[in-house]
Amino acid sequence: MAVLISIDGLDGSGKGTQSDILCARIKAAGKRAKVISFPMYGEQSCFAVEMYLGGKLGGNPSDTNAYAASTFFAVDRYISYRKDWSRDIEDYDVIIFNRYVSANAVHQLSKLDREEWESFLTWLWDYEFEKLGLPKPDMTLYLTVPPEISLSLVDSRGAKKDIHEMDKEYMQKCYDAGKYAAERLGFVQINCIENGEMRTRESIADEIYKKVRIFW
Repeated sequence: MAVLISIDGLDGSGKGTQSDILCARIKAAGKRAKVISFPMYGEQSCFAVEMYLGGKLGGNPSDTNAYAASTFFAVDRYISYRKDWSRDIEDYDVIIFNRYVSANAVHQLSKLDREEWESFLTWLWDYEFEKLGLPKPDMTLYLTVPPEISLSLVDSRGAKKDIHEMDKEYMQKCYDAGKYAAERLGFVQINCIENGEMRTRESIADEIYKKVRIFW
């Protein structure tokens, strides 16, 4: 049975890069490892997510409420799990999720008033892990990056932005929600900033690898 590790954080925080580096290091240690990235763009399971992020349900993230949007992302995970990666859990030593249920705990939590945060997280964990039966990660690593730096990194990519990435106020709310969720849910927080700037990807990767080595 694979060890399940999820990596999350704001847009531009380096989730994909760190997932790939971690996977390569684990393979170099002689383990079978794989990265699974969400959302699964281009797959049938992702159609609602793509409509939402593409602005077809409204140009503002808050046009789709937290529970509806969470369901879109959960359905993508559930269908792909049933069709594909449930087998990977048996075949690999380590599965790394580039975004997972933790992403809903950040991006959708931010749409709610603070007094609703606790009840939303309780609902979310029960919905995805108990009702849908998705496997719980053994560790969630949360890459902490201030929203102003996160947004500048998104800008530097030059790619088309989704409705989350275009909304600066929303990203600030996600940052605040992310800090709360990380503390409340016991995420392993990785501070990616040093002296007001992003740390090197190598130093962040070194810290991540030290954290996950407890599993072997």
